[in-house]
Amino acid sequence: MMRFKKRGSGILLHITSLPSPYGIGDLGPSAHLFARFLNEAKQSFWQILPLNPTKPSFQNSPYHSFSSFASNPLLISPELLIQDGLLEKSEGESFPSYPKGRIDYHSVITDKKKLFYLAYERFKNKGQELEYERFCSENSYWLDDFALFMALKSYFKGQIWCEWPQDIRDRKPEALQTLKKQLHDKIEMEKFLQYIFFHQWFTLKGYCKQHGIKIFGDIPIYVVYDSVDVWKNPEIFKLDHEKRPYVVAGVPPDYFSETGQLWGNPVYSWDVLRERGYEWWVQRIKHNLKLYDFVRVDHFRGFVAYWEVLATEKNSINGNWIEAPAMDFFGHLTKELPGLPIIAEDLGTITPDVKEVMQHFDFPGMKVLLFAFSEDFPTNPYIPHNLVKNCVLYTGTHDNNTIKGWFQKEATPEIKKRLFDYVGREVMVDEIHWELIRLAMMSVAGMVIFPMQDILGLGEESRMNRPATNKGNWEWQLLPEHLESSLAERLKKMTEIYGRA
Repeated sequence: MMRFKKRGSGILLHITSLPSPYGIGDLGPSAHLFARFLNEAKQSFWQILPLNPTKPSFQNSPYHSFSSFASNPLLISPELLIQDGLLEKSEGESFPSYPKGRIDYHSVITDKKKLFYLAYERFKNKGQELEYERFCSENSYWLDDFALFMALKSYFKGQIWCEWPQDIRDRKPEALQTLKKQLHDKIEMEKFLQYIFFHQWFTLKGYCKQHGIKIFGDIPIYVVYDSVDVWKNPEIFKLDHEKRPYVVAGVPPDYFSETGQLWGNPVYSWDVLRERGYEWWVQRIKHNLKLYDFVRVDHFRGFVAYWEVLATEKNSINGNWIEAPAMDFFGHLTKELPGLPIIAEDLGTITPDVKEVMQHFDFPGMKVLLFAFSEDFPTNPYIPHNLVKNCVLYTGTHDNNTIKGWFQKEATPEIKKRLFDYVGREVMVDEIHWELIRLAMMSVAGMVIFPMQDILGLGEESRMNRPATNKGNWEWQLLPEHLESSLAERLKKMTEIYGRA
């Protein structure tokens, strides 16, 4: 059972968005600097997006990954590799100079791979370290198959795993053993990159802990079909005799979309999961709780009932709600992991059965302040006076516009009037972000979270993601000069005034 012990606040900033001379945010000096900024501003939480490896073919979205256990090597810090003697200073300095403020994934991937290859060769020649061997042993339950999967993806030139030769697709031991020998070096390099990532991550997590910062992570409910998760565990998903999904996940038509959203992820075979004591999910949650202090579970309502659509459909209109064993599943999880620190992403249309599960297990839900000033004002569930303590209030999430962008481009004159009536005065565009931050801070919500873009008062050009678009997402980056002490001081003062320090 989870309740917030004290009021707190924090900032949402994904690792990729940290400033870095290497073109993409990483776990190095800038991450430690940001932890110090949070500490100076009296913030208690640092929320990030999923850390899993990303795919260029899906815009490097952190919600679309080859693995739900592995982490993204692009977030490895070359500066820390230099400190550890795995790169020469001159090798790190030969990295090209990138424009600041946006991530050029294509170039970053190409250039970082060259550095990682140099670091791996140096690591190999040093001889195996005890810590590396321990890491491989403790994580073998996911690491061995992930490293093999990535080596096979490269060997079969990026083909989806169901198109691999049948004996490899079906994981026949003899066929796999032959390729393991052939791809040994590639497999070892994948393990090395995961080891380095986790080494750097736990150093950062320890640094955050020293500075009173808890890390708030994110777990997507579904996995991607072309992933090691499905290749290794086909029985726990609804697949046909050729191991392809015959039904997929989505959401039905609603106010936002006449045809719903067809996500295309394979859906879980909950009967099989239940028979197995939910082993895969237990491992996944335990793994994430080593990485984070809290986790947000995306699309929480899918644990209670999920929208299932035939894989042949072109949109999500003709689907069905299928019940999932939420009570049994979370009952099992809370026995294994007492005090389960889960935040339920419960935005959108939420039915009474979902609320019942959340209340039963005391899972805090999410509220978004940008949604608070619609026509149902003042009964709107997101308006501060209607909130409960056991919730997380956001000004906006990674999927929303920034406060300034929303105010300039999306808020109608009616919405602005309701907002001004609520705060008791008209507010200029350059101060609107601080006014909404203040509203969130003074609310009863146990935890409040602000995207860094809102702390900085940035406009629409700085938003992280535009759902249903496939260009320009996940690219925004903080500039080094953004982390001014005067900004930390202003945030600190407000945090102290409203009892969140």
